[in-house]
Amino acid sequence: MKKVITVLYLLLATFYGYAQQKAYVPSPENLENRAWFNQARFGVFIHWGVYSVLGDGEWVMNNQNFAIKEYGLLPKFFNPIDFDAKQWAKLFKKSGAKYITFTTRHHDGFSMWDSKASDYNIVKASPFKRDIVKELVNACHEEGIKVMFYYSLLDWKRDDYLPTGKVGKGIIGRDSTRGDWPSYIQFMKSQLTELLTQYGKIDGIWFDGHWDKPDANWHYDEIYQLIHQLQPQCLVGNNHHIATIDGEDFQMFERDLPGENTTGFGTSANHVGVLPKEVCGTIAGSWGFDIKDRKQKTFQEVLHYLVKAAGHGANLLLNVGPMPNGEIQDYQQVRLGELGTWLASYGETIYGTAGLGVAASNEYALTQKENKIFIHVLKPELTTIVIPTLGIKIKSLKTFIDNRSVTYKIKGENIKINIPTHQEQNDLVLTLTTK
Repeated sequence: MKKVITVLYLLLATFYGYAQQKAYVPSPENLENRAWFNQARFGVFIHWGVYSVLGDGEWVMNNQNFAIKEYGLLPKFFNPIDFDAKQWAKLFKKSGAKYITFTTRHHDGFSMWDSKASDYNIVKASPFKRDIVKELVNACHEEGIKVMFYYSLLDWKRDDYLPTGKVGKGIIGRDSTRGDWPSYIQFMKSQLTELLTQYGKIDGIWFDGHWDKPDANWHYDEIYQLIHQLQPQCLVGNNHHIATIDGEDFQMFERDLPGENTTGFGTSANHVGVLPKEVCGTIAGSWGFDIKDRKQKTFQEVLHYLVKAAGHGANLLLNVGPMPNGEIQDYQQVRLGELGTWLASYGETIYGTAGLGVAASNEYALTQKENKIFIHVLKPELTTIVIPTLGIKIKSLKTFIDNRSVTYKIKGENIKINIPTHQEQNDLVLTLTTK
């Protein structure tokens, strides 16, 4: 019996040692990049691909049940002669964004760079013949903007991805007998290797599509390790809507604030972790270009999205969906410009701030930097607001812009603040300085 126990102990010790060895330990470069990401607070998401030709959003291949051969004609019409990477980068810089996340490959399988792993790409399959990823990375780096890559795990075109998951079932022309999961995993590794060895420093990989096959073996241990080996500082995130997986460096929340799950498919509150956080949302109704877009957000809506995300200690990744000619729609450029103007004045209340553990409401959001708490009044027409005391001692309470004193009263565990007269229409900011 003693011998059996000894053997079991050795087996358990070996397993534990192996598990400990395999556990992800972020590199110093990665931790430094996490710290940067956790301070950035604002980035621009870009959904752009051959789907923009049809002007019906980025899910058009699935939603209209295209045949493979039919959809395969689109690259021949994708010739974005008005694309100017430098102009885009200057727009993003002016908006106050600290980074971009670009869709290198979406669910339709089309690659926006000169991929050697697939001829179904912008250089080989379209008349444009230019490497979009290369031009955009170079332009953004020139403007001091960091770059992250969106990469789809899901593929509606490749047969080796088969059998289909939750979506793509109506797409015609796929051969179910050619499903080959190891081949598909290797394909993704090859493409990720290209993206992380040919375009200089990349600050993050943004995965999407896990939810299509939630029970599949995605080989994340291998894929995440590959990314961290190729570029140790590169952050890994996965839009899987579940608790973070070992090897990930930040957690994202789609069209939602952390823990709220108003979409119904989002991350539950008990799966919100301690990694840096990012909220992603759109200026339009859809992510990709929709010519019938009638859900254009106002400046107040996108501003409050930014402020509420910061109040939750998260970045906002705000999406634009360029047109097939390579231009970003006028109203989306206007929104980015308006945010840039606002951030030029109020950036201190957003960049480098932390949340206080108080969920943002429709009336206010709170951010903090050192001994200052910034109170963003989201309904400036209010005459008073009530916030929790948070156990702090108040040294002063003033308007952020013109430093005017603001009156208040402490009642139990709350602070009742009298809103001063002001001209701000979208977001009145107060500065509470603590002792």
